[in-house]
Amino acid sequence: MIYLHCVYAVTDMYKRLMVEAGICGGYCRWKVGVVALVLCVFFLSSDANRAAAARQITTRNNMAGSNTIREEIRRKLLANGLALTPQMGWNSWNHFHCNIDEKLIRETADAMVSTGLSSMGYQYINLDDCWAELNRDSQGNLVPKSSTFPSGIKALADYVHSKGLKFGIYSDAGTQTCSKTMPGSLGHEEQDAKTFASWGVDYLKYDNCFDTGTSPKERYPVMSKALLNSARSIFFSLCEWGQEDPATWAPGIGNSWRTTGDIEDNWNSMISRADENDKWASYAGPGGWNDPDMLEVGNGGMTTKEYRAHFSIWALAKAPLLIGCDIRAIDNVTLSLFTNKKVIAVNQDKLGIQGKKVKKKGDLEVWAGPLSGNRTAVVLWNRGPSKALVTAYWSDIGLNQTTVVKANDLWTNSVQSSVKKKLSADLESHACKMYILTPQ
Repeated sequence: MIYLHCVYAVTDMYKRLMVEAGICGGYCRWKVGVVALVLCVFFLSSDANRAAAARQITTRNNMAGSNTIREEIRRKLLANGLALTPQMGWNSWNHFHCNIDEKLIRETADAMVSTGLSSMGYQYINLDDCWAELNRDSQGNLVPKSSTFPSGIKALADYVHSKGLKFGIYSDAGTQTCSKTMPGSLGHEEQDAKTFASWGVDYLKYDNCFDTGTSPKERYPVMSKALLNSARSIFFSLCEWGQEDPATWAPGIGNSWRTTGDIEDNWNSMISRADENDKWASYAGPGGWNDPDMLEVGNGGMTTKEYRAHFSIWALAKAPLLIGCDIRAIDNVTLSLFTNKKVIAVNQDKLGIQGKKVKKKGDLEVWAGPLSGNRTAVVLWNRGPSKALVTAYWSDIGLNQTTVVKANDLWTNSVQSSVKKKLSADLESHACKMYILTPQ
């Protein structure tokens, strides 16, 4: 068994290095596996080496926050080299639903650059449902809707790429998409994956409507394999709505997986998605992330305090940061939320461990998670109806009682030095404070 563990670990390491260097994509995984097997047989020839390798793999597994070595291995199997940190970008659905066309997508790509969002790491421009004709062509290919995308999808992807951005598209693991306005990809996975690759697609959101009664555990791996066979690295986002606990089986199939139903632009919907997603924290890590759905920040249904909490919790939870508002008309307050460098850095931290809820006392909550450099991210959150004091004791967030820290408030950019034993804040209803704690 230790040989198998070693092969997986070495294969993963070499695969990442080769993909990042541009030497090969996921299709060369079998070649890397042969090299890994030879190396492992050579180095694990003694009991001492076997024990050392086992300790190293176990340490690596613990650092990733996974429950078992099996979870660590399974998480790393998707061979497209993507999602080492959670994806950042924009998606059309939350604000526009089916009211989309190529002009909107081009203008959104322009705005992503002109607002400075792209320079902060937001890179995907993702087209959601309703982009294709109701029927396929005589060859069985998906056809862009002529009335709204007359130039075709390849031309649109080329335009997005010309802005230094990446282009995403949408399909469904069923016979139709959820809008009932275009075909799904069930039974056409290889054909559609090749089509997407030929158009220059970088990202696929894959929904779960009209499934013919087949389990998503059977349907989603088919598209995953098809994308890997397409000779293009395409981010695979599973939109299964958390129905069959995808966190337990989607690592190795997709780069992210929805853990919840669709979010709505209101307080109760947002907090319920945060709570549901939190249950699966141990399954997330580099290469595959829990997805509590896209951001509603800026769509008008919540207050600024609530949107700040929304963005803070999504960042801490290593959730995808996919903007869902009309960034062509974004206001300065909303833009300031999306472009907070320190909050984004928590989300994109290289350690890749999902922060989670560590304390709850009525409506008062503490969320926290480890960061690289021996730091800790903390969110103090008042979900109640009136002002209250929220406190995180060091025992709540995994710090030694003797630890002294510098507390950097990420939203006010203020710093408290020599903080000992606890961190407290008076918070208005539905408000939060977000900190990075650094040992002094």
